[in-house]
Amino acid sequence: MNHTLRGLTLTLTLAALLLGGVVASAVLGQLPVSPAEVGGSLLRALGIQNEWAPSDSIVESTLWVVRFPRIAMALVVGAALAVAGAVMQAIFGNPLAEPGVVGVSSGAALGAAIAIVVGISALGDGAIALFAFVGGLLATLLVYFVSRANGRTEVVTLLLTGIAVNAFAGAGLAFLLFIADSGSREQIVFWQLGSLNGSRWSEVLIVALVTAVGLTAAIVLARPFDLLALGERNARHLGVNVERLRIVSIVIVALLTGVAVAFVGIIAFVGLVVPHAMRMVIGPAHRALIVASAIGGGVLLVLSDLLARSVVAGGDLPIGLLTSLVGGPFFFYLLFRQRRQSGGWA
Repeated sequence: MNHTLRGLTLTLTLAALLLGGVVASAVLGQLPVSPAEVGGSLLRALGIQNEWAPSDSIVESTLWVVRFPRIAMALVVGAALAVAGAVMQAIFGNPLAEPGVVGVSSGAALGAAIAIVVGISALGDGAIALFAFVGGLLATLLVYFVSRANGRTEVVTLLLTGIAVNAFAGAGLAFLLFIADSGSREQIVFWQLGSLNGSRWSEVLIVALVTAVGLTAAIVLARPFDLLALGERNARHLGVNVERLRIVSIVIVALLTGVAVAFVGIIAFVGLVVPHAMRMVIGPAHRALIVASAIGGGVLLVLSDLLARSVVAGGDLPIGLLTSLVGGPFFFYLLFRQRRQSGGWA
């Protein structure tokens, strides 16, 4: 199958999965809503009067206050985490790099938890997002500088650094849980588990704006990422300022991860699974890879959230639990393959 046909097949598959996931997420729930009512409600919101729109105000409120914001949040958070993973893999040159694995998500969660316990969250959603960004940025910088050796990123050092950062962030979260009041404690536990429950349009807007900025910046840097894949020396000869590229990329990763964690908590492995799957289908060219990862991340999180709401009757499983169940075995597969290809860790 040639490159163009693979790209077309991937586009059609993602479009079908996205449409099916969005419709199913809007229809399914404790209050049954028909697909016609969903479509009619959307048309009415666009100013097009129709006979399919729901006449029951409860149904209308359920769609626009509960389900649509949750679907939109799944789309933008999935895109943010997948793009962050693609950018991390580009700058580290390693398919095992992912915000959750190397501790960036934990650092962002620790920053958000500090804002909650100190009371800065009272200033608004933006305050939590800012602290999450700072926490994610510090974690990413730490991982970057510690795991670099002789101009390359060592796999073992990358993983060990991620373990250390996750352990430190976990200890910080445990301490904050110990000193926090009951309300703050519940919020921190929510952040650790990861959930899209209770998403609001104001939060979706913040995440969408930051994700748009991060996605645009990543697309602009796609060509330098392609050149970096040829090796640092070759990239420098071709005019790429490698260190500046990495620092800018680190800020992008922290921005995308921080804003996602600030509002939905830790959702691991999206940035690992999605970019790798897209790369297997369409190849390593980063412009197409980043765009496909953004769409694929949204699809994965919409479907994961649908499963989280459906697997237990009347319950709402943490979405971070489901993504870890999928991503954990995938991570082991990548780890095993990386070790086999390199002939060991030495």
